[in-house]
Amino acid sequence: MTAPGPLMPTYPPPPVTFVRGEGTHLYDDRGRRYLDLLSGLAVTSLGHAHPAVAEALAAQARTLLHVSNLFGNELAPEVARTLDRLVGDGVPAGGQVFFCNSGAEANECAIKLARRFGGRGRHVVVSAYGSFHGRTLATLHATGQPAKHEPFQPLPEGFRHVAWNDLDALAAALDPSVAAVLLEPVQGEGGVVPAAPGYLAGVRELCDERGVLLIVDEVQTGLGRTGRWFGFQHDGVRPDVVTMAKALGNGVPVGACWARAEVAGVFRPGDHATTFGGQPLAMAAARAVLATMEAEDVPGRAAKAGARLADGLARLPRVAEVRGRGLLLAVELDGLDAHAVVAALLEAGVVANAVTPTALRLAPPLLITDDEIDAAVAAIGEVLAAMPAGGGDDR
Repeated sequence: MTAPGPLMPTYPPPPVTFVRGEGTHLYDDRGRRYLDLLSGLAVTSLGHAHPAVAEALAAQARTLLHVSNLFGNELAPEVARTLDRLVGDGVPAGGQVFFCNSGAEANECAIKLARRFGGRGRHVVVSAYGSFHGRTLATLHATGQPAKHEPFQPLPEGFRHVAWNDLDALAAALDPSVAAVLLEPVQGEGGVVPAAPGYLAGVRELCDERGVLLIVDEVQTGLGRTGRWFGFQHDGVRPDVVTMAKALGNGVPVGACWARAEVAGVFRPGDHATTFGGQPLAMAAARAVLATMEAEDVPGRAAKAGARLADGLARLPRVAEVRGRGLLLAVELDGLDAHAVVAALLEAGVVANAVTPTALRLAPPLLITDDEIDAAVAAIGEVLAAMPAGGGDDR
């Protein structure tokens, strides 16, 4: 019997160990190069080892790594103001920011903020089936995937789920106990399923009618990936709360919860906190990331690159559908097992993942070049053509 390894078995055994990255490429411990079409699950949006981020981290490490949030640092207010401007699509949105370490923590902050805003007896958060909001006990219950709930029951009460893209179902769920609606503009872990046209606008109207907060989870979609700074901007809505993480640090753990000032103002000192949130090293990374994103116009690049990638993929045999927005795409396969295809792609030097049993998820760096997109399409096409019927590997 093989002795257990040093890490808890929360993930399957890794098929590859990566030791270095540069731009859109990764290198394993055997020196083999891979085209990264996943970005660490939409994290390294500027690519691996981006020089601006690396230099910012090195300089900050030599200057000041950490102070308690009982004291200020020079970086956090600057990053917060930049995020507020991007939430407003270039115009300050008049909100405030809480910094944390991850998307789940950003959503925890949003949930606590909603409960504080609603008051005792008005604490329920309504989210959609198929959603994913994190793996803490509260964000796990907010996640609309009941199979993930069962091993950890009983979960915290105060969460309710409705069908995705169904305004009537949402309206029926908004009773006086509801404090907030929590939605992704594109359901990422649910299969890369965008909100239907008019859905988010309809949700905003319902929230206004019932006096309910609209929280938009932009952890995977935010900061340029969908072709706008935030996914909700495609629909012209104004959320009350926006959560983000992943791309904000380009690999450095950092998350943020933005809220309208009137909503953020219900928090009082001691209501919420985190030791490492907004600390100098993370903020140095975030500042460098945001400055580079603005200089490179990553939303524009994602829109253009995403259209090229989606068009190329849609032309491939054995592809039934390509869906998503910008550079967050799902490739629905025709009669193939996505897990088998992902394994074959990795063997061919391409990193992707199976977001459902029948669909690949692609979320490459937002600075991917046209040549790299064309190489990705060609490689995927070759792998799909070589797969046996049913998706198994006959080697």
